[in-house]
Amino acid sequence: MENSKSPPRSYFLPDVTIIPGLYIVATPIGNISDITLRALATLIKVSTIACEDTRVTKKLLDFYDIETPYLSYHEHNANQRRPEILDKIHQGHSVALVSDAGMPLISDPGYKLIRDCIQQDIPITCLPGPTASLTGLVLSGAPPDRFMFMGFLPDKKAARLKVLQEIQDVQTTLIFYESPKRLIKSLDDISEVLKDRPVIVARELTKYYEEMRRGLPGELKDFYEKNGIPKGEAVLVIHPPGEKKYTIEEIEALLKEELKAHSLKDAATHLATKTGWPRREIYNRGLESREASENLE
Repeated sequence: MENSKSPPRSYFLPDVTIIPGLYIVATPIGNISDITLRALATLIKVSTIACEDTRVTKKLLDFYDIETPYLSYHEHNANQRRPEILDKIHQGHSVALVSDAGMPLISDPGYKLIRDCIQQDIPITCLPGPTASLTGLVLSGAPPDRFMFMGFLPDKKAARLKVLQEIQDVQTTLIFYESPKRLIKSLDDISEVLKDRPVIVARELTKYYEEMRRGLPGELKDFYEKNGIPKGEAVLVIHPPGEKKYTIEEIEALLKEELKAHSLKDAATHLATKTGWPRREIYNRGLESREASENLE
């Protein structure tokens, strides 16, 4: 989470009404400014904040000068901590549930707490906000009308292949989370099962060094093998089956034809609409080709 000197609490906050219950609060996925005013007001007024990693949440609370008490709630202590949280609420307290980043429960612990609250008629509300999966989807250029979020792929190769084989014919955009240590292996397995379906690796979302790298899974695997494993978890967005795939060579050939009748700017715009490739990438390839031709003259 990007951070800087903590600002004074001089920003305008809405007047929120807090009753005993559970408040599911989305937090920033990267840029610390990506939090709603309602979320800040709620974190200030609840009795306790249940967080995945107290060290991560403390940075957010310190930045916004929030002094609400907090406790840890994660997959390793959930069975012991959950009854404590439920008991607090029954005693008239309010608890906010946050994860390290984004929307709680999305590949994070928490759903059993929600389930128990429902069973015990404890009020629950959700304060929506950032989530890496949807941010990656929106930036990917893949069809967003139908998508399937699959969380993290399994650690073991056999299990990964099994999951990919089970969904390879699903006519929808696929979204995965992946850790840097498994990225190359997963791209290799995606290439084996999903063949030449375009993949987008989204990293450092909402941060200064936000990166969207697009290509076929085999090409991306080769890139990371050559350039090194990137830092931070990634969002993988995979295009649906059956779409027309354009290779670099095809893009360059199409660009050459477009440039016979259009300026580079217009040609890049036309091709971006036709192929789904990023306009900036097509434009930059055109500049590189033009510079190479001028150097040969």
